[in-house]
Amino acid sequence: MALQDVAIGLLIGLMVAVFVLIVMRERLKSRIAHVEEEFRRLMFEEEERIRKDAVDKSRHVLKGKIAEQIVPLLRDVFRYEAADARFIGNPVDYVIFDGYTSAKDSHTDRPITVVLADVKTGRARLSRTERMIKEAVEAGRVRWETIRLDL
Repeated sequence: MALQDVAIGLLIGLMVAVFVLIVMRERLKSRIAHVEEEFRRLMFEEEERIRKDAVDKSRHVLKGKIAEQIVPLLRDVFRYEAADARFIGNPVDYVIFDGYTSAKDSHTDRPITVVLADVKTGRARLSRTERMIKEAVEAGRVRWETIRLDL
């Protein structure tokens, strides 16, 4: 009978262990499903935030590009003759030949001043290369060069 009792005890222990294993596995599956659902929700929210941020940045860039193009028409902001300005866009927005139009049309002897200008909107700042160009102009590292082609 002792062997029978041990066998019954082992069988009961095995059944309890299998029951605990099944319960734990189901709880683990449930927890994994919950974590996966939370992950998908957070991923969706983050994707939405990233998309909104990208749209906002794109909108700001587009507004800046439009402002760059129309600034010569804004008399209260742009103090030069619009006809004196040449949009180049990169690395600066404008090369302005201040006095060019009046010298050309009126044949005046007023000196022409060359101005490099960049248009910024909002809190935008000069890029590293724009700052370097600004520093070059301010330091007088500007020159004229005639390039001749003998064809």
